Amino acid sequence: MKLNKKFLTAALIAMSIAVTGCNDIAGNPIDEDTNSNAEQNQNSQSAVKGNVKNLKAENNSAQASTKLSAARDTPAVRVAQSVGPTVVGITNKAVARDVFNRRIESTGVGSGVIFKSDGYIVTNNHVIEGARELIVSLADGRTVNGELVGADDMTDIAVVKIDAKDLPTATFGNSDEVVVGEPAIAIGNPMGLEFQGSVTVGVISALNRTLELSDRRVTLFQTDAAISPGNSGGALVNADGEIIAINSAKLSADGVEGMGFAIPINTVQTIVNELLEKGYVARPYLGVTIFDKPTAARYGYQLTIDKGVYVFQVRLDSPAGRSGLERGDVILSIDGKEVNSVSEVRNEVASHKVGDKIKLKLERNGSESEIELTLEEMPQTTNDAG
Repeated sequence: MKLNKKFLTAALIAMSIAVTGCNDIAGNPIDEDTNSNAEQNQNSQSAVKGNVKNLKAENNSAQASTKLSAARDTPAVRVAQSVGPTVVGITNKAVARDVFNRRIESTGVGSGVIFKSDGYIVTNNHVIEGARELIVSLADGRTVNGELVGADDMTDIAVVKIDAKDLPTATFGNSDEVVVGEPAIAIGNPMGLEFQGSVTVGVISALNRTLELSDRRVTLFQTDAAISPGNSGGALVNADGEIIAINSAKLSADGVEGMGFAIPINTVQTIVNELLEKGYVARPYLGVTIFDKPTAARYGYQLTIDKGVYVFQVRLDSPAGRSGLERGDVILSIDGKEVNSVSEVRNEVASHKVGDKIKLKLERNGSESEIELTLEEMPQTTNDAG
């Protein structure tokens, strides 16, 4: 079932807020002078952090020692105890300018999941995007600085590293085996660290939900487990305690409740492996800027084509440039599959690997022709559509 246009529009609007999955807080202008009370504040903060750490340790110990009946010892309880310690809070501190050109610090809070005991954490790209400083809050009360290993905007996945050892780690499951209706347990930090480690329970509502965001199409799990701002980057877990997805978004619209979305863990693992190896994800590209009718309208152009996508610009040092593609060409199909939108071209290209050969059917000056080209790795600085 596809989302109707009204709900999709609402989703796209919500993605600028709910998809951030972070609790954004407007900060005050940064004072460049040294604060004379800094030492006192630091000592006070250290004492508070120590109390928080001790309190969390006491609570965790008390919960672990509580004897539960079979009726009370549910999968959600077991997941909270086993997976909860692997879910962290991630505070993103960024610097911007206000209307008076003063520097202001903005702070956002999201979630992450420890997947390697020496401090590797998976989260959402939008949780860490634009960060000047990353602060990771562990379930045991410790707070440490984090460094970005790599991020991928297209899949909204990022990896953060902290200097720590012997951390509890999550177990990744197989998202290809997930079925509709099975329990889904979300763990994260809704609305910020004040509610760190919150557990919500629901079911997998649907598989392979497709949302189009900024001319890219993403495939996600849908769940009715409550996902709120701050949950992004947190864990979606099955009843066996396995991570089956990373929470990413919530659809917010009047009259709509219980529609959260998460990135399947098999997709996450593929991206994480590349980020660990290269710091980025290698993707094939054509080397063209293309328009469909909606995209052209956003830039003030009006297309008169009835099918295909219009080639607006061609990079000469790209696969498209070397194969003879020209501005004004209309791409009708890729490997025999019709393409009538920017997202369809992106998805067809993305379904291949670097080095693959593909065939394009073109229309030029009223005549149709076919060319073959070899896909190359997309340069990290390009903003081309395909």
